[in-house]
Amino acid sequence: MEDSMSDTPTVLRKIIARKWEEIAERKAQVSLDQLKIQAAQQTPTRGFVKAIENKIAQGKAGVIAEIKKASPSKGVIREHFVPDEIARSYEQGGAACLSVLTDVDFFQGADVYLQQARAAVSLPVIRKDFLVDEYQIYEARAMGADCVLLIVAALSPEKLAELNSLAQRIGLDVLVEVHDEQELDIALALPNKLIGINNRNLHTFDVTLDTTYKLLDKIGSDRIVVTESGILAPADVQAMRSKNVNAFLVGEAFMRADEPGVALANFFA
Repeated sequence: MEDSMSDTPTVLRKIIARKWEEIAERKAQVSLDQLKIQAAQQTPTRGFVKAIENKIAQGKAGVIAEIKKASPSKGVIREHFVPDEIARSYEQGGAACLSVLTDVDFFQGADVYLQQARAAVSLPVIRKDFLVDEYQIYEARAMGADCVLLIVAALSPEKLAELNSLAQRIGLDVLVEVHDEQELDIALALPNKLIGINNRNLHTFDVTLDTTYKLLDKIGSDRIVVTESGILAPADVQAMRSKNVNAFLVGEAFMRADEPGVALANFFA
């Protein structure tokens, strides 16, 4: 278990404590060895990073469109929640990839939501969850994910490197998420193409796009910056793209729309 959580924000600490309980519960149902077998039996992943690169090469934004029912701060965001419908809408709207929340207790997500969404489309999918142990990495591959999220604030640098390496070894792409300069330094020590910058302050839950802007000049052009949280209007997209940020993870703004894919297409027109 992690022992480096003293600086971790309270909400995240609470979520991670629950993750360790969840891992123990799931191991009692499916052993790590069984999970490794299931992971090895999956078809090849779809190329999450590649899908974003392809969109950007065409002069478009690489949009990771999120399928999210609820959040701890907002409660239920979307009442009519049918993952395969939403996935198809996003694909038609021009998304590069999908993000699906699988956290049960805080985001009302489920593993099956990821499977339903992915089966409905040809887009690659990231498992959006709080991953702290190798069990969850194998679990992501076994459920059919193409990519995983690793949050620097949730892991020691050693554990981050270890899980990152494991994920890539079993065919998964990795989005490494940071919130500040200190975390960015840790992320940049990894060879990953994708660097996610979360504009939400984990201590206060305030959101400001300045978080992305402040970190940009520290990131080389060999990386793809994915700006996350707070993209609430087309003007936010234009502002980011004017600074050469061309990859976006957007959920809430689309989840509140009747037709998420139409909202996506309008945002990124």
